[in-house]
Amino acid sequence: MNVLIVGAGGREYSIGLALKKDDAVEKLYFAPGNGASDTLGENISISDFNELADFVESNGIDLTIVGPEGPLVDGIVDTFQARGLAIFGPSKAAAQLEGSKIFMKNFLARHSVPTAAYIETDSLEKAYKFINTLQAPIVVKADGLCGGKGVIIAQSQDEAKKAAGEMLSGNSFGDAGTSIVVEEFLDGYELSVFAICDGKDFVVLPAAQDHKKLLNDDQGPNTGGMGAYAPTPLVNDEIYRKLDERVIKPTLKGMEEEGMPFTGVLFIGVMVVNGEPIILEYNVRFGDPECEELMPLLKSPASELFYKAAVGDLKSASIEFYDKYAVGVVMASKDYPYKSSQAAEIIIDDIVHDNIEADAHISFAGVSRGDDGKLFATGGRVLVCVGMGDSITQAHERAYMLCGQIHFIGKQCRTDIAYQALQLEE
Repeated sequence: MNVLIVGAGGREYSIGLALKKDDAVEKLYFAPGNGASDTLGENISISDFNELADFVESNGIDLTIVGPEGPLVDGIVDTFQARGLAIFGPSKAAAQLEGSKIFMKNFLARHSVPTAAYIETDSLEKAYKFINTLQAPIVVKADGLCGGKGVIIAQSQDEAKKAAGEMLSGNSFGDAGTSIVVEEFLDGYELSVFAICDGKDFVVLPAAQDHKKLLNDDQGPNTGGMGAYAPTPLVNDEIYRKLDERVIKPTLKGMEEEGMPFTGVLFIGVMVVNGEPIILEYNVRFGDPECEELMPLLKSPASELFYKAAVGDLKSASIEFYDKYAVGVVMASKDYPYKSSQAAEIIIDDIVHDNIEADAHISFAGVSRGDDGKLFATGGRVLVCVGMGDSITQAHERAYMLCGQIHFIGKQCRTDIAYQALQLEE
């Protein structure tokens, strides 16, 4: 099997790593890939969907996997499916679950999926009126895609009104914020749950927890994610059951009834409040950095999971996961998330510890390769150090041992990834 992965980040690199170990996969392609993905397969610089479909046809590619949300929202799946090509991801219509927070919230309400009380509006007056009924903190969300930055958790009604005004004026997020969602703040603990779907059937992956804040103890600004771990001990069988029955099944049924069957990754942002899972949001692709921890936990061939979901045959798949834990620590560039940083050469020490060699690896993201073959840190989130183990403590130790082997000017990372789970293991 030949596979094309669309995207350039650590998420796509980690999918490539999983497929590289798969005996069924003969050749990998990345569009566009990054400076390290050329060690796993061939990078190609084609962005036009029809030209990419031409490449797939002419190179005998059996499956395309789409990593980021942008191409999905823009309709790459529709283009490929119209030409009879197997592609993993939702249609443009189904991708509205991430592409429009208003669509998503209204869908949840229509199908009685538990979510926070909210209003969607393009009227500042209506936004102010609803804000006045809420206790702080208050959540204000831009409707469209904002690269993970379109959510403001306001600490007062005045701050919420200011955020709403800046979004609706177009000052904060341009056209993505000219309609907004204002919703109540839920007080609980947050989880990332991923269901691989084929339109009717689904497979739930081990629940993960990520760390959005830049600094230890969940301080500082929000980021795209500074690390994650899976599976989390904060989920029990009862929560999984409630998610299956109250969330995933009614969502797939509702999407099918509305003429947009959902295929691909349903990324469920969950807040558990007093043991009850309440849905914060849906995304339609793997989280990053959660994907970097989930892929090495997959015991069965990755090609089987992705291909059978893409062709609507998950029912016949036999999907297994290792009874292990994975912890991933993001290494970011000096000025992340405030501004771009100067390119810095990445130096990786020789690995001398057997445990690190066998049970830890790097998923590269914001890197480029120089003419001399050297790797440089050129993105905000540069790479993820992933450790595996029989416990979260063991996985955590291995991830951070690997972090100590990697050097570039200005590197920054949190030192407390998985701290909540580690406290439970003590």
